[in-house]
Amino acid sequence: MPTSTRMPADPTSSYRAIENLIARYAELVDDGDFAGLGVLLADATFIGSGEPVRGCHAIEKMFQDTLIVYADGTPRTQHVTTNVAIEVNEQASTAVSRSYVTVLQALPGLPLQPIGGGRYHDRFERRNGQWCFVERRAGITHVGDVSHHLRQAAAQW
Repeated sequence: MPTSTRMPADPTSSYRAIENLIARYAELVDDGDFAGLGVLLADATFIGSGEPVRGCHAIEKMFQDTLIVYADGTPRTQHVTTNVAIEVNEQASTAVSRSYVTVLQALPGLPLQPIGGGRYHDRFERRNGQWCFVERRAGITHVGDVSHHLRQAAAQW
């Protein structure tokens, strides 16, 4: 009796899709698109310095309440994500990643400077053929002058 063997998904495309999610997060933050962040992380739990946040609207509100946005609609930041390490389990349709993040900021009268650095620890699942975040842990371990970035400068990431 012949048996059917299921071909696993192409690991290269899984890695690329996950890298794109990681990059998309940085773009959305830097663009000040907090509604887009809510959509990107709609099925995820975001864990930062405060209580974990889950759900599209709660995540959007958390970013709106936390980050200062300037006249151009952005926080005037650039999130640089490096040292990305991704581990994919194709059969389980799950993945984890670790990466470094460096946050740069520049404003009129404030030269370009790093304001934070740390790590992301992420979990992903493939649902209906698409990879999505299920958890983002943001651990900022190096903090510079965040007085122009966070609504409450005393708040630590």
